This record gives sequence, structure tokens and C-alpha cells, in this order.
Amino acid sequence: MDAEAAPRPFVSRDGMMLGARLTVPFIPGLVIYGSAFGTAAAQKGLTLSESMLSSAIVFAGAAQLVSLELWRDNWTFASILAITLLVMTVNARMLLMGASLQPWLHGIDGRVLWPGIHLMTDANWIIAERYRSDGGRDAGVLFGSGVLQWIIWVLAVIPGYMAGSLVEEPRRYGLDLVMPIIFAGMLVPIWKGKQDLVPWGVAGAVALTTSALVPGYAFIVAGALSGALTAALLPVRDHG
Repeated sequence: MDAEAAPRPFVSRDGMMLGARLTVPFIPGLVIYGSAFGTAAAQKGLTLSESMLSSAIVFAGAAQLVSLELWRDNWTFASILAITLLVMTVNARMLLMGASLQPWLHGIDGRVLWPGIHLMTDANWIIAERYRSDGGRDAGVLFGSGVLQWIIWVLAVIPGYMAGSLVEEPRRYGLDLVMPIIFAGMLVPIWKGKQDLVPWGVAGAVALTTSALVPGYAFIVAGALSGALTAALLPVRDHG
């Protein structure tokens, strides 16, 4: 279909409400994950207002948690650079996620687009991809899901912060696995058939290998890039 003749995306209130409803399965994980950040922030000496402000402005769960590993009472240029590079590495996957949405979101008013993109997470990206694969055009699904997740993420900091040291190590109780399990389950409907086997397999293998050989969070970028490049190099199959 000619690009100019393709149906243009739009944003509606109904689409935003649908996005919020599709977010419901993620709520338990968001609450646990957000609470874990609140607990970790309290242990690092941040105030409740500082912790909530971080979640409201940064709004990047994994990046916020790993940044606390490098948190300092006294900051130097080197420590600021280190934490900046760490956060950039963890969030580098957003470059590919945003690129995948560009054909869908192209043409939407920037006053709506850019605040909505700020609220993009792994979860509502998956929701949007599932919705698009079913032929949906209402970008309100992405934005409505992002708004609800943002509200829950910020509020979830409170119980975790109040709990303080009651959960000293979330990994000990497997709480760090909640969101990955939910993401894995949501990926199932995106599976389009055997053509996805190779890029998904390459991404997983590269990520696991990088995780074993390279310290830190480089495996996130390595896995995402290798999967995307593999998919780009494979011949396009006609499903018509």
C-alpha cells in the first residue's frame, strides 16, 4: 500500500481508555517493582519526595534501580559520568523500540506525541505492538497505558519507602523476576511464526553470552541490536 494512502494514526479518548484497561495485568508487577525502588532509595538515604520525584521525572524502572548501585553521598565528575553511561546503556533499547513505532506514530501532533513518548515503557510498547498487529491505529492505546503506568509507578514508591529495610534484598524473594515473567507472557501473542525464531534466538543467545562475559548491563543492548540486525538481514516473506 502506498505510504500516502495508508490510514493515518490518531489519538482518541476511547483508545486511551483501552490502553489503560490493557495495562491491568501489569499492575501487580508495577506495584512490586515500584515498591522495590522505594525501599532501595530509602536505604540509600533519599527522602520520600526525592524518590517520588525520580520516578515521576525519570520514569525508567530498571535504570532507576541500577543507578542506585552507583549512588554517592559526594558526587564527582567521574561518578556522574559513570552513572550517566550506565543509565544510557540500560535505556539504549528505547532507541530500537521508538524506531519500531515511528511508522505508526508519524503524523501525530507533537503536542500529544512527545509527552506520550516520554511515558513509553517496555510494557506499553508490548501492548502497542500487540494492538498494532491486530490492525489497530489508535495511538491513544500507547499513551493511555503510559499514563496509568506512570501514576502507579510513582505511587508505588510510597509503600516501598515506608517499608524501609523490611525487604533488604528483593532478589532474595524473587521479586526481580515479576516484571520479566509478565513481559515474557505478553510476548507470546506477538509471535508471528517461524520467521521470528531466528532473530529471537539470536537475541537471546547473544544476551546470555554477553551477560556471562561482560559485567554490567551491556547484555541488554547487545541482545536487542543483534536481534534487530538479524531480522533486518533476513529475506522478507510474503504472507499475503
